[in-house]
Amino acid sequence: MTTSEDSLPLSPLVDPFQRSISYLRVSVTDRCNLRCVYCMPEQGIPFVPRQEILSLEEVARVVRVAAGMGLRRVRLTGGEPLVRNGIAKLVRWIAETPGIEDISLTTNAMVLASYAHELAAAGLKRVNVSLDTLRPERFRQITRYGDLAAVREGIAAARDAGLAPIKLNVVVMREVNDDEVADIARTTLTEDWEVRFIELMPFMDEQETCIKDTSLVLGFVPTQDVRRQIEEALGPLEAAQTTTGGGPASYYRLPGARGLIGFISPLTESQFCATCNRMRLTAEGKIRPCLLTDHEVDLRQTLRSGGSDDDLRARILLALNTKPDAHHLWDGNRPRQRKMIQIGG
Repeated sequence: MTTSEDSLPLSPLVDPFQRSISYLRVSVTDRCNLRCVYCMPEQGIPFVPRQEILSLEEVARVVRVAAGMGLRRVRLTGGEPLVRNGIAKLVRWIAETPGIEDISLTTNAMVLASYAHELAAAGLKRVNVSLDTLRPERFRQITRYGDLAAVREGIAAARDAGLAPIKLNVVVMREVNDDEVADIARTTLTEDWEVRFIELMPFMDEQETCIKDTSLVLGFVPTQDVRRQIEEALGPLEAAQTTTGGGPASYYRLPGARGLIGFISPLTESQFCATCNRMRLTAEGKIRPCLLTDHEVDLRQTLRSGGSDDDLRARILLALNTKPDAHHLWDGNRPRQRKMIQIGG
């Protein structure tokens, strides 16, 4: 994939609320090798036909055009991005794009051990690993098919490949894994991980049906309860900063710890959306200005009908200009047309 001087950033992307948008989360597939209880039903979902999924070349073109508009950071997601053929090639193309300063990937790490070194060589900077428990049996319950040993191998391979810091994403669920938050936080004493505890979002109307399928009772746990458990078990947290990424976590550190503890609080932090810096590209080429609303703008038709880069810029700007001020989950607004795996988180 070649690039040109025309790809150099021109001006910042700014939404109607004067937030600078520099971060694109790119879903490369709706397929996944797990069936996590908060993500989709056990029987799975109808997958998008492969011909409707953007090609690697199409994804790279969107990134190049967006980089010319001020995009700086890209995160690859899925589904599970490591089940997409040619993922390392796409990483290399994006890493070589003028204007792109950072490229990362979110994964369940089930097959990461086989890809970590290739991805690092292609230009990947780091990985976020979705890991809601450190207990093998519980891990299998939550993911339905997961093998915690394989995930640990993947994390070790990522560290060996220099993909750092490793960030662990923990969705906290009452009566599922909320009794484990102190144990997970304790790992930062000896590991240089960034462990981020994430509030469970009421993402879709069908969520309760999905939960009942697993005989697990999932429930919302506010960040303040998670933090209280950690501090009661391990001592007070000190405010800290991370040097990587552009996400919404607030970071802290246990005294003397090697790693960091982060909290992502979309429901209890009143100003959570005030500094949002991202949009999302779905696997079939829809730009979503917000994860938690259904509005999206189609880029695939433009890509496949001979549209110019200026046409793509216009479509990206259309999405940007419809970005809402906030997610409004507490007002009853939530995505109803797609499940989480169909967006890419």
